[in-house]
Amino acid sequence: MTLDLRYYLAVLLRRLHWVVLSFAAVTALSLVVAYRMTPIYESAARLLLESPQIPDSLAAPTVDTAALEQLQIVEQRLMTRQNLLDIARKFNALPNTASLSPDEIVEGMRRATVIVKQAGREQATLMTISFSAPQAKAAADVVNEYVTRILADNTAIRAGQAQDTLQFFKQEADRLSADLSTQSGAILDFQNKNADALPDTLEYRLTQQSTLTERLASVNRDIASLKDQRARLAEIYRATGQLGPAQETPEARELAQLQTDLARARAVYAPTHPKIALMEETIAQLQAKIAAQEASAGDAAKDPAAPATMTPLDIQNAQIDSQLTQLEVQARDITTQLAALKDSIDRTAAVAVQLQALQRDYENTQAQYATATDRLSKASTGERIEALAKGQRIGVLDAATVPDSPSRPNRFKIALTGAVAGLVLGFGLVILAEILNSAIRRPVDLERHLQITPIGVIPYMHTPREILMRRIWIGGGLIAVVGGLPLAVWALDTWYMPVDLIIAKIVKKLGL
Repeated sequence: MTLDLRYYLAVLLRRLHWVVLSFAAVTALSLVVAYRMTPIYESAARLLLESPQIPDSLAAPTVDTAALEQLQIVEQRLMTRQNLLDIARKFNALPNTASLSPDEIVEGMRRATVIVKQAGREQATLMTISFSAPQAKAAADVVNEYVTRILADNTAIRAGQAQDTLQFFKQEADRLSADLSTQSGAILDFQNKNADALPDTLEYRLTQQSTLTERLASVNRDIASLKDQRARLAEIYRATGQLGPAQETPEARELAQLQTDLARARAVYAPTHPKIALMEETIAQLQAKIAAQEASAGDAAKDPAAPATMTPLDIQNAQIDSQLTQLEVQARDITTQLAALKDSIDRTAAVAVQLQALQRDYENTQAQYATATDRLSKASTGERIEALAKGQRIGVLDAATVPDSPSRPNRFKIALTGAVAGLVLGFGLVILAEILNSAIRRPVDLERHLQITPIGVIPYMHTPREILMRRIWIGGGLIAVVGGLPLAVWALDTWYMPVDLIIAKIVKKLGL
């Protein structure tokens, strides 16, 4: 099958008026729409997230937020419903702001606002904020208001976080200080209540227990010796009728032994050693005791009321009984002291465990207090850095200015698109008309439909009147379409609703 170019060219020429009509109508419509659309001005500002002026190695900042995260927080706080409503009403940023509902205002402001963030490794962190509005001054005012609120909000956030951090660690340090005071008082009270069983004095009490045990054994030996001496004196007196030579008392013997031990101990221990002090105290007590015994014996001998028949044995027995009484009292005192020492030594282990628990809690609290104090110092430095705006902050690279020309619509692009669409529509109508037209117009059509080969074909001949009428209809339609469509668009834009709003609503309905 060969392609009959002359035939298709003839068809195109015969239906050229459809192409011209579509091209003219759509082009005219696009021109009217392009020049009737409200011009939109766009203003933009560039912000830079600046690094801290004081290095982290010298003073760590209190607010530690990633750069991109910080910009996202700023964006979310900026694009709140209340902020957008306030800004839109303050600068009349949208067409017919007063007649729009709050939801429409918020949606329009968010649609007209474009925020682009740029962040990367080893790259500066930037934020570009732009706003589109029918008035150039309104676009610049809105962007500048955005920037003002971003800077103020960012400063307030960082200062607030630094202040909250400082306040937290201050309260924590005060709380731990109070805990330290309470625990210190508890330890002191516990030590006072258990002063006789503290582990620090355990060695001294063990030494004292050993010394007292030796003294008790010595006293018991003296008591036994005195009782034996009294029995022997009685036996000698019964056998001979008189007493032997004067006997040295046990106290005197013990005193001599202690003085010898003290001399040896001083050669080994320091003068302040507990054992030296205990031996000196014992020697002093024995010396006082011996002096009292001698005085008692002298008084008894000089007492005129004493029986005249008192024998030397009675006098000697009285002395021995007096010494026994004193030694027994001394033995009871030593036994009482040993019982008290044994009780305190037995309680020392439990007291040590409780005291260690109290001291461990105190040391833990003290470590926490030291950490809190260190962090309080850092928080105070960080708060000062934020108060002086020496930390990380957002700076303005390029402020928003009033644009000289609208950024959109691109009228030339709209008109060119309309012209191309008109041509495509025209050719599409021609193709569609030919597809739907089944009339026989060529000899080949006769052969295909009737299965015959014609000898000759005579075409339909139009009269001059028919040609004239056809041209009138085509011209009138062309004039009606070219003139009527722009007129209809103008009427809609003037009396019903601006064309750009109609297009915006159509786009919204279609979800484009």
